[in-house]
Amino acid sequence: MSWSVASDLLGLLFLLLGALLCVAAAIGLLRFPDLLSRMHAGTKPQVLGVIFVIIGVGLRTRSGLDVGMLVLIGVFQLLTIPAGAHMVGRAGFRTGQVEPADIHLGRRRTYRTPASTEDG
Repeated sequence: MSWSVASDLLGLLFLLLGALLCVAAAIGLLRFPDLLSRMHAGTKPQVLGVIFVIIGVGLRTRSGLDVGMLVLIGVFQLLTIPAGAHMVGRAGFRTGQVEPADIHLGRRRTYRTPASTEDG
């Protein structure tokens, strides 16, 4: 098996995996009930799916200029998809589509300052 055939088969595998992840993201966008769940479904598998598709196309084209352009596309996708999801979540919270009780801020420690303790 030559490198050309192996890279074509590997590229096909990456394209199929990326397409399946993008379809899973689309189904999640349609099926999930609230904004935060849909935002999660639209970003997490979508980023990995786009990266897999870019890797698959890069393995199939094998041209230096094309692969460089695909790397730039991947970097821009990694920068813009999470930032866009953050802005959607923030806008949803500010417009009242997200309940404050739905947001888990993590465990917060309460520290006692010396002035707040009572020594009786």
